[in-house]
Amino acid sequence: MINHAASYYAATANSSVPRASLTGSVEADVCVIGAGYTGLSTALHLAECGYKVVVLEAAKIGWGASGRNGGQIVNGYSRDLKNIEWRYGKASAQALGAMSLEGAEIIRGRIKTYNIACDYRPTNVIAAFTGKQLRELEHMSAHWASRGHDGLEMLDKEGLRKHVKADCYAGGLIDHHGGHIHPLNLALGEADAIQSLGGQIFEQSTVTGVKTEGGKAVVTTAHGEVRAPVAVACGNAYLNGVIPFLTDKVMPVSTQIVATEVLGESTIRELFPTLTAVEDANYVLDYYRPTADHRLLFGGGIVYGGAEPADIEARLRPNLAKVFPSLGNVRFDYLWSGNFALTLTRIPHFGRIGSNIYFAHGCSGHGVTSTHLAGRLIAEAIHGDATRFDAFATLPYYPFPGGRALRVPLTVAGAWWYGLRDRLGV
Repeated sequence: MINHAASYYAATANSSVPRASLTGSVEADVCVIGAGYTGLSTALHLAECGYKVVVLEAAKIGWGASGRNGGQIVNGYSRDLKNIEWRYGKASAQALGAMSLEGAEIIRGRIKTYNIACDYRPTNVIAAFTGKQLRELEHMSAHWASRGHDGLEMLDKEGLRKHVKADCYAGGLIDHHGGHIHPLNLALGEADAIQSLGGQIFEQSTVTGVKTEGGKAVVTTAHGEVRAPVAVACGNAYLNGVIPFLTDKVMPVSTQIVATEVLGESTIRELFPTLTAVEDANYVLDYYRPTADHRLLFGGGIVYGGAEPADIEARLRPNLAKVFPSLGNVRFDYLWSGNFALTLTRIPHFGRIGSNIYFAHGCSGHGVTSTHLAGRLIAEAIHGDATRFDAFATLPYYPFPGGRALRVPLTVAGAWWYGLRDRLGV
């Protein structure tokens, strides 16, 4: 049996009854591969429309990035709208920009509709170390505002300190439409919602093959199969080659997180007066936030290719101490790692294989919101209106250069260059 990583989230998860694994043959309207956010969002939207949905999960609900990420509800994409417009043109930027706040709205709607207890709190902040980064945030804020995002507010150094008491920043940008949550509990709540509408979820059911036979998608596991007119592949960084066409379109990248000992409400309120989540503006960024039980959750550090570093504490403690020197020796109660999927363009990759197999992956570090949007767009396409799905699916996507052998060193070289620029402030 594959269990959750030994994370803070797993230790504080809402109680959940294990789901059975798939045995035998099952018929459905749609078979969804993966019980992370993309799969759960797709299945829930479809179940609300009356579809008979079956979800197959290789491990447990939210086992991958959806259950072990930083928990930050960050609007937009891993590339800002100005970059999207430069790369794809005004029409694409307008289409993607019009959907850029939707993922967060979906999450808040799910929490309210299905009474999901996942410690939701509003707002998130991007913090700038340098004047250059602050000017970049000003340009980004103006561009987003021109696309209808009315929740952004620039902060000078003292303005930022009203949200996070850290002296290392020059200022920042707060998003009043952002927020943060306990990500695993959100996933578990969405899974319960799917089942309340008649959907089926099978855990410990690794998919071994996907094919089209007699006009139907046939999705097989070690002990069973699902036959459905439509299948949706939502394995993201953990699809593990089961659909070869997708393998070279994304690269798994690991990120690391620690959760401190309980610091107490007074300490947390001193450090985070508004209890916001924070990420910095570096290319290889750190992100952190207070938890509901008054810990500091701090994440960062990436390993291209998805390997887990030997010493998570050594990677993250110096960065944490830079932001909060008073916590330089704080005890870490939980340390864990997990993979997200990176595309070459850093824009989520949506598409179809043939006429009846949909996929969405590669949110490139902005997955909490983008996955929820993806689920709605896939459901719309299956229900007969692919207009918004195709705004993503028709964008050009490319495999990583150099194939599997060279994609990691080439990406590392690029990241090293941008990381050097961050350190030099240029």
